Amino acid sequence: MMKNIVLTGFMGTGKTEVGRELARLMGRVLIDVDSEIEKAQEMSINQIFDRFGEEKFRELETDMIRKVTRAENAIISTGGGAVLRRENVDALRKGGILVCLTASPETILSRVRDSDERPLLRVANPIERIKELLRTRMPYYEKADIIVDTDRKTPRQIAEEILEKVEGAR
Repeated sequence: MMKNIVLTGFMGTGKTEVGRELARLMGRVLIDVDSEIEKAQEMSINQIFDRFGEEKFRELETDMIRKVTRAENAIISTGGGAVLRRENVDALRKGGILVCLTASPETILSRVRDSDERPLLRVANPIERIKELLRTRMPYYEKADIIVDTDRKTPRQIAEEILEKVEGAR
């Protein structure tokens, strides 16, 4: 049995794009936790945040992580805040290798600037908000088995780097 490869990291670091590329290269299925939540709830992440708040979203996220970690041989892409709950990290790590994607605050902002799908960035000064969230989340992200910087790299380059590191970690 091959372990799942679990992509974690802040929004805009490339989890979904890199996940697609990794799934294609490895012939595996991609499970995007946020997409699965949206399908199950029949509403967008933004709508969930607006209607029920972040705490309710985090509960839905934990439930979904419990479900998707039953998969084998999958690429699992998590939301940026999934690692904030220890039970999520434990569940993801049990059957998988945790790979954290990182990027500079400036890169993150340039990647997510035009998206309306980022409820935590609907603020007056998004770059400061990104830096603040990164500071609080970095200790969680750093617990990953593998860390890959995505600045100035294509999804293909990042996927290949992950593959090399995963092979090396065996």
